[in-house]
Amino acid sequence: MLWLIVAALAVRQMAVVLRQPPRERLTDLATWIGDNGVLHMTGSLYDSDRFTGTPFAGLVLKPLTRMAEQSLGVAWTFGTLLLVAALGIVAARALPGQVSRRTALPAAPVAISLLMLSLPVRNALHLGQTSILPVLLVLLGCFAARGERASGILIGLAAALQPTVLLFAVLLWLTGRRRAALTGSAAFAACTASAWAAMPGDSWTYWVHHVAGTGLGGNADSLANQSLHGALLRAGLVGPLEIVLFVVLAAAVCFLGLRRAARYAADGQLLLAVAVTGCVAVAVSPTAWQHQLLWVLLAVVGRVGRRASDRPVWPVVVVLVSTLPGTILLPNMAVLFPVRDNVLLIVALAAACAVPFLPRTSEYWQHPIPTDHAAPVPARWSRIPLLPFWRRVLSRPNLLLELLLIRVVYSAYAHVRLAATAGRATAEQHGRQIHSIEQWLHIDIEHWANHAVVNVSRLRGFFDHYYTTFHFIVPLTILGVLYVRRPADYRWARSTIGFATLFALVGFWLYPLAPPRLMPGLGFIDTVHGVQDFAKPDYGSLTAMTNQYAAMPSLHFGWSLWCGVVVVMLAPKMWMKALGLLHPLFTVSAIVATANHWVLDAVGGAVVVMLGFGLAYVLAGPRALRPGTVPAAAKPRDDLERSVPVPVPRSTGGSTAEAPGDATDDVVGSKQH
Repeated sequence: MLWLIVAALAVRQMAVVLRQPPRERLTDLATWIGDNGVLHMTGSLYDSDRFTGTPFAGLVLKPLTRMAEQSLGVAWTFGTLLLVAALGIVAARALPGQVSRRTALPAAPVAISLLMLSLPVRNALHLGQTSILPVLLVLLGCFAARGERASGILIGLAAALQPTVLLFAVLLWLTGRRRAALTGSAAFAACTASAWAAMPGDSWTYWVHHVAGTGLGGNADSLANQSLHGALLRAGLVGPLEIVLFVVLAAAVCFLGLRRAARYAADGQLLLAVAVTGCVAVAVSPTAWQHQLLWVLLAVVGRVGRRASDRPVWPVVVVLVSTLPGTILLPNMAVLFPVRDNVLLIVALAAACAVPFLPRTSEYWQHPIPTDHAAPVPARWSRIPLLPFWRRVLSRPNLLLELLLIRVVYSAYAHVRLAATAGRATAEQHGRQIHSIEQWLHIDIEHWANHAVVNVSRLRGFFDHYYTTFHFIVPLTILGVLYVRRPADYRWARSTIGFATLFALVGFWLYPLAPPRLMPGLGFIDTVHGVQDFAKPDYGSLTAMTNQYAAMPSLHFGWSLWCGVVVVMLAPKMWMKALGLLHPLFTVSAIVATANHWVLDAVGGAVVVMLGFGLAYVLAGPRALRPGTVPAAAKPRDDLERSVPVPVPRSTGGSTAEAPGDATDDVVGSKQH
């Protein structure tokens, strides 16, 4: 099955590239060896900034100009996918420990799939770049080549194509493979010298005038340059101060990163050492374009965290950063722009200098501290074996992982909602259907409520503000309080609202519906967005930001109802429960009065929330656990380790039960970190 996924991804990647118009397909390759490419010119390769490779790369690529452009495009795309497959197989076989072919069998397709989905590979496929080849040559030199000479030659060839890869010669030297390091340096020098002999003018331009390619391929301060140099330029530093600061920081990163890489290599984690060295090369390179950042994805092999619940944080961060743009990972807030614009560089620096990867000698390497799970509720759907791996977790989830996943899931939700569009005629037809049903049921109060609110300015301002503000604030506040005070209930609540949102997406897709404010001829007044021009098919710029026909079900009411249910179930005071019920009441009044939803949309929102709670019950059982079923989590495991010199338990199942008493989620939640 995993290899079928790899094949499907490969076919999709080739189709995406080859379906594009010739002028948009493999743009860098066409720039180099097309009919008007720089490799056809008699002058310098660097007369323009279109060629970004080394002179040696130009020397190697020049014979390709004899091939037909169309056939070369197909061969280049297919060959790039073969390089990715080879890279994944080598990486899978290089995992720490003795990995047999049978063990590497499932690891290889997973690695290849991650590589194909990563931004560097997708950019290389689209642009027609050679950035995958240096990574593969380094891995072959470190793990597949036999003998010091072969390893050195492969790494030297990689450095001739991407100069900062020469840092791997330093890694070889620090790990005792000095003959390979010398051979690699000699191979790099020989390749560079051959390029000097064949193209002295181009070599002078590249190595002296442009300082190893700086300034080629675009502005160094663009977001595509994820290096320390690019980050400093984006921060507003220019001139000698920026150069000095860059050199100092690059030297510090090289010193710290290469020492760490040598230590991990000595520990038997050579693949992690290669990844750390590659991240150093990314940071210290004057220009590290996005298609050259494949080293960051290799850092996923590092293990971080002593607790089993914290172990997935680093791999998830690396995979998300390597596969998704920064605009999806972080919200569009000015205070987060420095992080969003440099997110790949930040992860590369973290891998090179900061992340505390576990050594293989650590007792937590194979056996992290297990997660506390609640014992299954007796007779819970015992005859229906639905998802038996779903286990109720009582501890607080990792905050970084939680925030990142919530942001990514919400961004995916927004994209799917925007994509679930239909024609205006279909949405208006569904609107007339809903209006007719409401008239038959005598609940068509939208027009009366809308005009009643419009005539009272203060009431109109209140409902407009409530509609646009409290939709996000109240659910996020409830989730934040539960995360801090009641971790087990936070996980349950987060799952229920997530399931409800997924069900709502199905409704948006299957039943596009025009809200009352977008129904011509019915006389509704859009109090929030202003007057709509029905002569324009898209009603202005609002359609570009959100799907205006995603009215059924109403998540405004659905999320507010979820808030009310959670507050009623968990709040300790009666006045808190009563206050929680006011939120869905105000919300349903707001969505109807502002003409943003029909009454039946609120009913649909209630249905998806009920389905969300029901699915959570089917998977995890009732929220309130029975006495005697909660594992012992009275004291943090770290405190126990400091006070009692006993080995950490190796079991991964549930712990012993608490003594009879107040064994509820509230007690367990109050005892967590």
